[in-house]
Amino acid sequence: MAEKRDYYDVLGISKNATEAEIKSAFRKKAKEFHPDLNKDDPNAAEKFKEAQEAYSVLSDENKRKMYDQYGHAGVNGPSGAGGFGGFSGFDGADFDFGDIFDSIFGGAGGFGGFSGFGGGHQSGPRVTRGSDILMRMDLAFDEAIYGCEKKFSLDVVEDCDECHGHGGFDREECSTCHGTGTITREQQTILGSFMSKTTCSDCQGTGKTYKRKCSECAGKGRIRKNKKITINIPAGINTGDRQRISGKGNPGSNGGENGDLYIEFVVDEHDYFVRDNDDIYLEVPLTITESILGCKKEIPTLYGNVKLNVSAGTNSGDKQRIKGKGVDNTYHRHKGDMYVIFKVYTPKKLSREQKQLIERLSETSLETDEIRKFNKFTENND
Repeated sequence: MAEKRDYYDVLGISKNATEAEIKSAFRKKAKEFHPDLNKDDPNAAEKFKEAQEAYSVLSDENKRKMYDQYGHAGVNGPSGAGGFGGFSGFDGADFDFGDIFDSIFGGAGGFGGFSGFGGGHQSGPRVTRGSDILMRMDLAFDEAIYGCEKKFSLDVVEDCDECHGHGGFDREECSTCHGTGTITREQQTILGSFMSKTTCSDCQGTGKTYKRKCSECAGKGRIRKNKKITINIPAGINTGDRQRISGKGNPGSNGGENGDLYIEFVVDEHDYFVRDNDDIYLEVPLTITESILGCKKEIPTLYGNVKLNVSAGTNSGDKQRIKGKGVDNTYHRHKGDMYVIFKVYTPKKLSREQKQLIERLSETSLETDEIRKFNKFTENND
């Protein structure tokens, strides 16, 4: 008996292949080696069986782990893999062959002429969740800092109140598909006769219809409404933060739930306060005498004014921290600090008396260490 080939080599994939890559590789091999399309190749059936066997192991997480650890001995029992069409580890139930056989047989959705597969085609419409919606909302600086309540209008899709989401009244079995949800048709191809199944268009695959269609929703079961939405915005929201409102996104299909609405906030700037995450910065102007002599300065904060001691000799750019006076962020559960940045302003116009005082002051020595070092550098550079 010939030695079994490595399953990864059979499908032409790496050992790090993802689930999607494994499925895609098997899809290609199934098309390439299908026995009915390769009657001149005596090995086609064997190659197809080999690909089928490899997929059955690598697509199963537990089997794949055993195979990676122990090789073929970890997944094949004493009885072996069995014959073509009878491999015990694979019945096709977890693989959608629709696209493979559509391309082979020109759209014959059902593949009833080949006994090696146990099916896998799921009848009826696919239930799909609706997509999410992203909406931007502008907030004033104070609204974001302290939190607020916002009201806005939104078009939403909800179950019809009249028919309670059913789309009609007096439910009965669909007369077209006789309650199966699918229509079976025989299709002639060059390879013979094949049975194809399509979703019933009258009941959309549910197998049920209604004697009376709901006029309110036109039989759709859902209706679009304009609703007033109220949300509570927590304190501390910043630009880029998002808030989710469940079920207010786009509608799902075939009974799928609605998506969600995400509100992304854009916060306006303040005339004086500058926000950096949860910290607040404030530029405070000082007169030249305040900076020289020092002073007590009343400073505005987010939570009212505070008295701040300004040290004598304060220069422009000096910074002082006020702990806990930043943003009290309940959204991220964090409280920031406030930083005061001083800026010394020199007057451009002086009265006669002020000018005389400055001139008298200039007769005294006001040199600092920095000034003396610079003067010395200037002299040496001459």
